[in-house]
Amino acid sequence: MRTKSQNLIKPRDAAQVLGISYPTLKQWIYRGKLRTVKTAGGHHRVPESEIDRYLSRALRRTDVADRRKTFRRISGRNQLVGRVVDIKTSGLMAQVTLSIGEQHITAIITADAVREMRLQKGDMAAALIKSTEVMILRV
Repeated sequence: MRTKSQNLIKPRDAAQVLGISYPTLKQWIYRGKLRTVKTAGGHHRVPESEIDRYLSRALRRTDVADRRKTFRRISGRNQLVGRVVDIKTSGLMAQVTLSIGEQHITAIITADAVREMRLQKGDMAAALIKSTEVMILRV
């Protein structure tokens, strides 16, 4: 059942985000490997939650060396790859939210950085976390 906050994406766009071919994505749909919602016209739409679920799996399956090729050459090792789900720009600053697995992480960056990177909802991006202190909270 579709909730108001759940966005549905066309299969071609979902394949691009996941880094797979459109025919592969269609096979996943036909085999029941990827859950979809059908429109009134019978077309498949992929919920963002399904893309998030496969995005983290797809990254885990690739070789670490291959994943590192797509990362920037930078000393920060805490790089979390996800999908841009929201961008709010106000004046000089922008709030960018990434969906990583089933979690969201938000960063405040300059509006110029958003424009220079041409960030848009649905794009793949990485959150780079550099900190001298990390706290753990039992949940």
